[in-house]
Amino acid sequence: MPCEPWLSVAKNYLFAGSDAGGERAARIYSLIGSAKLNGMDPEAYLKEVLTRIADHPINRIEELLPWNLAASVLPASEAAA
Repeated sequence: MPCEPWLSVAKNYLFAGSDAGGERAARIYSLIGSAKLNGMDPEAYLKEVLTRIADHPINRIEELLPWNLAASVLPASEAAA
């Protein structure tokens, strides 16, 4: 019987090193999951965000969320081709 993806992620949080490390990992997994749900290639999304974030105003950070960047990032179907 295959293991549920969320179960393996939950087990990984046990070894994050600290509560703060586990929370950071959860945020990254959440962004990756949101990118996938919005039909984006997670690697392309994270690359785009990390390229933009240093110069991006903090009061407009929501512009970097997956559903707001979906048009400017390579869709997952094109990344797999």
